[in-house]
Amino acid sequence: MTQRRSVSRRLRRGLGIIGLIGTVLLLAAVAFFYSFTFTHLDPQAAMMRAIKEMLEHVALPLIVLLVPVTIMVLRVIRQAFVPLAEAAAEIEAARGHERGFRIDASQMPAEAVPFTEAVNDLLTRLDESAMRQEAFAADVAHELRTPLALLSLELDRLHRDDAVRLKTDVAAMRRLIDQLMLLAQIDAEAAAQIAPELVSLADVASDVVGSIAPGIIAEGKMISLDADEHAPIVNVRREAVAAALRNLIENAMRVTPAGGTIQVRVGPDATLAVRDEGPGLTPDRLRDLVQRHRRADHASKTGAGLGLAIVERIMSAHGGRLTTDPAIRELALRFPAP
Repeated sequence: MTQRRSVSRRLRRGLGIIGLIGTVLLLAAVAFFYSFTFTHLDPQAAMMRAIKEMLEHVALPLIVLLVPVTIMVLRVIRQAFVPLAEAAAEIEAARGHERGFRIDASQMPAEAVPFTEAVNDLLTRLDESAMRQEAFAADVAHELRTPLALLSLELDRLHRDDAVRLKTDVAAMRRLIDQLMLLAQIDAEAAAQIAPELVSLADVASDVVGSIAPGIIAEGKMISLDADEHAPIVNVRREAVAAALRNLIENAMRVTPAGGTIQVRVGPDATLAVRDEGPGLTPDRLRDLVQRHRRADHASKTGAGLGLAIVERIMSAHGGRLTTDPAIRELALRFPAP
């Protein structure tokens, strides 16, 4: 394993070498001087006298001087790197979706300012690129909604069986457009750091289940809601959380056979869980599916492939997690403790 180079370690080593060489040269010069001072004494006596003089008048003052100087030098070196450590802590604490984050170059040592400015320039370019992509996705989605709505109206006038497949495809395209717009909206809200609100997870679950239940029943399936009486109040964006739960329920609809039941649970630990009668998802498979445009093997071909990616994005924006328990075939939204 390659050892990382440490600037502070190299500075300490360099100062130590300089101090050692300087001390040796100083002692050698003093010894040379004393060798001419005590010429009236015999060589052994002259050497002992020179050693005594160096210990009393050179070595002791040198030690007294070097100890505080060494402490101060080490302190200065340590303090010089404090801004770098603080910047690293700020970067570590910053969420990946936060826009506009920059390192404060005014607090950096002069030697680190060019590097800091280069990092800030890179962050600016990344922000601009991300905003262009989000704006493009939102514009495309917005432009496609109207013609799709008109196409749906035209298809509704047809009563032939041939129109059934077309209606299904158009409905899938509309879901795709809605998901693209939702994903762009989530990113935009996160970038703008829109303040969340206090929301009851039980209320969110009740609203979502109530709105989606007719469609589930029409497919010959059932849905149940188990809301804990002590369900917590969390600080979130209500529309985003509702969209995440709806996506999980729609995913459960695709894998649950006719006659099956989808169970929605609100836990006291700030959890929204959806249990279905499908094969379940392993943690590795879930990590793969949260990438955009990935779809489970058992998912319907009309799925947009963005559902779990949106859920993961919403949970990341709220500091929460999307988890899976394949043993009980459950996906859960876990929010930070209130």
